Amino acid sequence: MTGSAPDRDDKIPRTARGERTRRALLEAATQEFAEKGFHEGSISGITRRAGCALGSFYTYFDTKDAIFRALVADMSDQVRDHVAPRVATARNGIDAERLGLLSFLEFARAHKEIYRIIDEAEFVDQAAYRLHYESTAARMATRLRQAFAREELGVEVDEVHAWAIMGMNVFLGLRYGVWDEDRDPAEVAAIANALIEQGLGRR
Repeated sequence: MTGSAPDRDDKIPRTARGERTRRALLEAATQEFAEKGFHEGSISGITRRAGCALGSFYTYFDTKDAIFRALVADMSDQVRDHVAPRVATARNGIDAERLGLLSFLEFARAHKEIYRIIDEAEFVDQAAYRLHYESTAARMATRLRQAFAREELGVEVDEVHAWAIMGMNVFLGLRYGVWDEDRDPAEVAAIANALIEQGLGRR
């Protein structure tokens, strides 16, 4: 499956118990796909990890592709929800990007599986893969444009700025979040933020 229009990704639970079951399936899918990859992972493996009957899976997801799509979207939402509260405390637009990277590094260390699953999405579902990065860049671009409007930046923001910062963050997360934890995330974020300040800050 590659970037095609999805069948129903999932069905919205109508009860708290249903939401707990759906959440358990997504968490189990995270483990299954992180360990085995999409193609080797299985619905039976997911339900076994979740402690659910096979019928429970089909109550919420139509296919393995559907739960993978839902998982990619869920991981994007988790990153957003982890980063947003910290960014909201920033002193200004430049500081917001420092806090955004710091929060992402912390998230990546706690959820190392995100890189395997998002990277695999490129080959499993290109639409989900692209949406993950486009939505992240859009949030960054919005933050930067708002900072420019508040006269906190010295350069009018282009979409390219957001993609450049996101690219830097992705690889810093890989190096200092997933591969090794040999540097203080705050130090890494401060070094990267100095580059942003030199490039976009007020002269």
